[in-house]
Amino acid sequence: MSASTQPSTFPVEATFRISPLIRYTLFGLLVSLVLPLPFLQVRLGSPVPLWVTLAGIAAGCVALAAALSQRVLTDGYGVAVRYARWVPGFVGRSWRMAWEEVREIRSAPTSQGGRVHYLVNGRGDRYLLPMRIAGFARFLRILEARTGLDTSRVKPLAQPWMYLALLVCVVLMFGADLFILAAAFAGSH
Repeated sequence: MSASTQPSTFPVEATFRISPLIRYTLFGLLVSLVLPLPFLQVRLGSPVPLWVTLAGIAAGCVALAAALSQRVLTDGYGVAVRYARWVPGFVGRSWRMAWEEVREIRSAPTSQGGRVHYLVNGRGDRYLLPMRIAGFARFLRILEARTGLDTSRVKPLAQPWMYLALLVCVVLMFGADLFILAAAFAGSH
């Protein structure tokens, strides 16, 4: 029986989004990094116009929202990676691959010592396997059931504890932001 006609006990259609832990931690990191800037700019009388700083912060927030709008869709045909409609193609590359086109999962090391995984078709085209989605284990079960490929060696790039540690750092940074702002404005009276 071919991979595309295998009976499956999994839903015909599933949508996987970026994990909330990852999404909120990264937004928190961005906000904690830039929160004091406009206040300090005004307090210190920076020559850079405030609107330039605010526009830069807004652009950063929009760019992060665009990157984190990624979603993975599975259905009877195959798997697809999509971004929100408003996201331009140069921010995130959407793709779609039929189940029967998937020939292998190829791994490659990262510069930080981890591994990324690619879905490879018969022409050798590689598509990055999205690994920061909520329900990653369920996605792998669907992928294995539909393609017949062994996914037991595919692990997420970053474990949840890494993002929890980053979240703790973000909370500490917010505390430091509040201290810096309080100290800066306490001296203005």
